Amino acid sequence: MRTLFVCLSISVLLVIPCLWHAHIEAGDLGSHVYNAWLALLVQQGKAPGVYTVWQWNNVLFDLMLFYLAKAFGFVVAEKLAVSLCVLVFFWGVFILMKAVSRNSPWLLTPFLAMLTYGYIFHMGFMNYYLSLGLACFGVSFAWPARRNELIVAGVLAPFVFLAHPLGFLWFLGTALYRIFWLRLRDGWKLILPASAVLTLFVARLYVAHHPGYEVEWRDSPFWLLNGSDQFHVFGERYAWFTRAISLFFIVATGLACFAASPRQKFWKDRRLLTELYLISFCSTALLPENLLTDPTGGWIGALVTRLTLVSAVLGLCWLASLPGRSWHLLVSAACAIVFFIFIYQDTGFLNRMETSAERATEPLPFGTRALATIFAPDDYRTIYLHIPDRACIGRCFLFSNYEPSTRQFRVRVQQGSPVVTASVEDSEDMQSGTYDVQDEDLPLKQIYQCNATDLSKICIRDLAEDEKNGRLGYHPIGNPFFSENP
Repeated sequence: MRTLFVCLSISVLLVIPCLWHAHIEAGDLGSHVYNAWLALLVQQGKAPGVYTVWQWNNVLFDLMLFYLAKAFGFVVAEKLAVSLCVLVFFWGVFILMKAVSRNSPWLLTPFLAMLTYGYIFHMGFMNYYLSLGLACFGVSFAWPARRNELIVAGVLAPFVFLAHPLGFLWFLGTALYRIFWLRLRDGWKLILPASAVLTLFVARLYVAHHPGYEVEWRDSPFWLLNGSDQFHVFGERYAWFTRAISLFFIVATGLACFAASPRQKFWKDRRLLTELYLISFCSTALLPENLLTDPTGGWIGALVTRLTLVSAVLGLCWLASLPGRSWHLLVSAACAIVFFIFIYQDTGFLNRMETSAERATEPLPFGTRALATIFAPDDYRTIYLHIPDRACIGRCFLFSNYEPSTRQFRVRVQQGSPVVTASVEDSEDMQSGTYDVQDEDLPLKQIYQCNATDLSKICIRDLAEDEKNGRLGYHPIGNPFFSENP
C-alpha cells in the first residue's frame, strides 16, 4: 500500500509540467495537434487535397491524440495524451532500471524526472518518446528471459512498432542481445558486441557511399553524444546540467568501485550494461544525424539526437546498479529543482508567444491561408518553433505545414491542394523565410515575430507576389534575410 501511494504521488507530481501553462510547449507537439485537426477536417470533407492513410509506424501518438480530441476537444486531448506519454516513459524507464539492477531506484527518481522532460520531450518527438517508453517496459519483461515474461514482451511489441520504428528496433535488438548473452559461454559472449559494432560500421559505410542518399553528419565531437546532452533542453544555461550529471556519474561510479570487494566482481556484474551502453554510444558516433533516401520525400531527421536518449536511459540503469546512497537523492533533487525552475521559465516564455499568436489569428475567417516563420532565441538548441500551429486551429490553414509533404505521417497531401504545400523543399523554404511568393499562392498571410527585442510578440501581414516571405521580422543571427522591425 505504501509503495502504491508513493507511485501515485510521484505520478501526480510528474504531470504538473503538463498542466502549469495553457498549452504544453514541446516543439513538434503543436504540429501534431494541428494535423490532428486537419485529419478531423478530412473526415468532414473540409480540407480539399488532404487525405489520411493507415500506416504501421510513427502513428500511435497521433491516433491517440485524434480520438481523444474527437471526444474531449483539442485542449483537453493534448493534456491527456501527453500526460499519458510522460507516465509511460517515466515508469517504463523506472521498471527497466529495477529489472537491470535488481534494485528499486527511488533515490534516482529526480534524475529520471529530468530525463522525462528532457530534450526529446521538448522537441515534441512524441511518437518516438512513447515508443521508447513502451520499449523499456518490453525490455524489462524480456530481461529475465523467462517464457511468460517473453510472451508479455511480445504482446507489447506491435504497440512499440506502431509508435515508432526506432523504439521497436532498440527493443528487439536489446531483448535478443540479452537472451543470447544469457545462453552463450564467457568466450562466445564477445561475438555479440563485435557483431553489433561491425553492423554499425557497415551501416555507416553503406549510407555514406550510397549514390542515391543525401547524408548530414553531426558536427559536434562524438564524445559529447553520451546521453548527458538530453539534459541540455533550451539555452546555454542547461549545459550545466550535462556537466553536473556527467560528474555525478563519474564520482558515484568511482566511489562504488573503490568500496567494492573484490573490484573485479564490480565490473563483472555490470559487463552486460557496459556492452549495451558502449554499443549505444557507438551508434551515436557512427550513424548520420539526418538521412534523405528519397529526393521527393522527407528527411529521416535527428537520428543521433534521438539515439542519445537510449544512452541516457542505459546510463540511469548503470547508476541504479550502484549501491544507493543518501547523497544520490540530495544531489539529484537539487539538480531537479533548478532544472524544473528553468523549464517553467522557458516554457512560460513560449506560452506567452503562443498567446500572442492566438490574439493575432483570432480575427481571421476560417480558411485563411498563412505561412509561419517563428524562430527560437539564438542560444536555443532548436531553430523553428511551431507556435502558430495550435493558434490556427479553427481559423487558418498553415500552407507551410511540413508533415503532409514528407509522407512520414498519417496526414498526406495531393499536388495542388489549397490547404498545404505538397513540396518538402517549399515547406522548408517557407519555414526558413526564403520562399518566393507566387501569384497562385495569393491571398496569403505571414505569421512572424515583429519585435526583435520581444520575441513573444507575434504579428500577421499580407504577402505580395515575388517577395521573400521572411523579408520582415526577426531572424536568427546569420540569416541573410534578417530585417529590422517593420
